[in-house]
Amino acid sequence: MPRRHTSPYADKSRGVRIQKVLAEAGIDSRRHCEQLIEERRVSVNGTFIESLPAWVDPVNDRIEVDGHPVRRRRPDQPADQYYIMLNKPANVVSTNSDPYGRRRAIDLVPLPGHPRLFCVGRLDADSTGLLLLTNDGELTNRLTHPRYEVPNTYEVVVKGSLDADGVAALQRGIVVHDRRRNRTERTEAVRLKLLKRDRERTHLVMELREGRNRDLRKVLATLGYPVRKLRRIALGPLKLSGVAVGQWRMLRAAEVSALRKAAGAGKPARPTSSRACAKRAPNRK
Repeated sequence: MPRRHTSPYADKSRGVRIQKVLAEAGIDSRRHCEQLIEERRVSVNGTFIESLPAWVDPVNDRIEVDGHPVRRRRPDQPADQYYIMLNKPANVVSTNSDPYGRRRAIDLVPLPGHPRLFCVGRLDADSTGLLLLTNDGELTNRLTHPRYEVPNTYEVVVKGSLDADGVAALQRGIVVHDRRRNRTERTEAVRLKLLKRDRERTHLVMELREGRNRDLRKVLATLGYPVRKLRRIALGPLKLSGVAVGQWRMLRAAEVSALRKAAGAGKPARPTSSRACAKRAPNRK
């Protein structure tokens, strides 16, 4: 979270939390909009926001991200909601802005009109598999916030033969040092299933209800089992299916409803149909 300081935008009566406004405008999820603020990339009326909470007037305030004005949808303006399953290949980043110019996940989904999409539960560049892209900021916040405990499921291959002590440590959580926060903390307990094990490597399925896929890498490395491959195969009830590596498809209405139910969300806006999108964008490569 960004550091807290006195700010002219700390007055709750000003209107709406700024990360909510940014998420509803399709900038990114609420949590990642907070990161943008911490990186001094968000300004209001020419002043950078450096602390949270912060409230803005979305109608009268001039809000910019990286110098570009944020356009907020009017309350009476219908929104096209996109829910896309991408089978992310390796060497593709999940962030929408990459200073190194690497290939981004959103570059693999060339929708007509170029709607602003963001990734739900990012995968690091080396990880592959299920990546959900959407412009539904509220659902993104619920799917990624630890409070709602929506699990992520991964297939993992590690170097070495994971022994019983290693399995037990993962199941109860282990103490690791967080260099970014300069503190030690206990990781969450991980549910896992061994699929195959030999002297060279161990293949398993792991379910994580908090944290990120890179936390799995850190925990396994701490135990002495560096990750060789990591592929997400499920996000809550959504299973990776029907898409080859590097390809994507629109979610079915039933899949969107299942995600919203798992995240405790209300009735969704009508998603853009895959048939309509296919007519506008026949080439999904």
